[in-house]
Amino acid sequence: MTANEKETGHIRYMLERIKHTLLGNDYDDEQLPSRVEDAIQSQQDQSEILIAWVQLILVGIFWVLYALSPKTFSADAMFAPVPYALFSYLAFTLIRLGFAKIWRLPGWFLSLSVIADMSLLMFLIWSFHIQYGQEPSFYLKAPTLLYVFIFIALRALRFDMRYVVLAGCSAALGWTILLGYAVYAENGMEKITQDYVLYTMSHNILLGAEFDKIISILVVTFVLALVIVRARKLLINSVAQATAAEDLSRFFSPEIADKITHSESWIEPGTGQTRDAAILHCDLQGFTRLSMEKPANEVIALLAEYQARLVPIIQRNGGTIDKFLGDGILATFGASVKTDHFSADCLRAVEEMMESTRIWAEERQLAGLSPQTIRFTAASGSILFGAVGDKSRLEYTVIGEPVNLAAKLDKHAKEEKAISVVTLHCYEEALSQGFQPQNKTEIRSARDVGGVTGLVDLVVIQPSV
Repeated sequence: MTANEKETGHIRYMLERIKHTLLGNDYDDEQLPSRVEDAIQSQQDQSEILIAWVQLILVGIFWVLYALSPKTFSADAMFAPVPYALFSYLAFTLIRLGFAKIWRLPGWFLSLSVIADMSLLMFLIWSFHIQYGQEPSFYLKAPTLLYVFIFIALRALRFDMRYVVLAGCSAALGWTILLGYAVYAENGMEKITQDYVLYTMSHNILLGAEFDKIISILVVTFVLALVIVRARKLLINSVAQATAAEDLSRFFSPEIADKITHSESWIEPGTGQTRDAAILHCDLQGFTRLSMEKPANEVIALLAEYQARLVPIIQRNGGTIDKFLGDGILATFGASVKTDHFSADCLRAVEEMMESTRIWAEERQLAGLSPQTIRFTAASGSILFGAVGDKSRLEYTVIGEPVNLAAKLDKHAKEEKAISVVTLHCYEEALSQGFQPQNKTEIRSARDVGGVTGLVDLVVIQPSV
């Protein structure tokens, strides 16, 4: 297919979209999710408020121009049309702005607003021959006609081509009516000329020039309609991606979701970075036995409450949830987002979670429920952070000795009879990064941790009760 054929096909497609829209059909072949439609509608509602404010500014401009322009009719004349028109339009615009801030404006009201815009403008132009005491053909040379394009362009803010088309067609029809009035009122037929010089130097009417204005209005409207069709596609894609990113952050940590949605290149498996980070492992003790003894709803409710208490604390202290391991939580500090205080953040989170779980245990006892024990273990060091899997299923994860050590310390914590155990290296690193412990700490050197080669120096953080 040649470039010309592609361009012709693209234009034909957009013409079909315009036809479907004018017939009342939707822009898109497929039904959008309701949340995406709501987001788009919300953007359009905000646009209506913006349009109303611009209309108020235009009314103010019209008032200033009217106040500064000379009037040739008598001060006590029975009919002075401009003030009535401006007052009416000002009231309509204020009502419209109020409604736009409170409710979602219906389509018929928006259409009425478009027609009111053009009717006001055409009425003001028509009144010029009265205001200046001239014959009707006088107003055909009024530069105020240029405001037509402002009113048409205002409708583009909504990203809905129907109102752009309605504005353009209303303007073209309005000018046609004004032209007809000038031609058929007060011997206007005698004013028709084909002499361009005579037309520019007098109040004569050059039909070709007036048709040029109408054609210009319609062409600008058509071009804007095409632009709106394309822009609406981009708007829908943008809103859909923003909504997807928001949904994505519910399944991934915000930092990971941000990496996915703002990645400059296609994320490939096997890409990663080496980072110094702290790894935190949280575990709900006795959960396996509990899950076999209690009803499923009670088990899931307990798990959800446990996660709802700990996850915000981790995130508040700069941590990222790497994954949920059944009743366990694996979190990283300084992996997805590089920092120079990762160990301090990790231990601050540990202390805050210890206090939160203590309060939770008291609440459960008061409610007649058995308190739950949660253990926290942490290690720090060099890790690999990146995407693993294949092209159809990727996952960001952390790999390295601190990850394995944090998990193995969870089992070893039972032997230490402690609910919080961290490596001495992580603890000293946290102190150097500004961590100030709020609980009692005890160094336990040369501990034999199952599955770990060599002895490990540990620090037990004990609740200060």
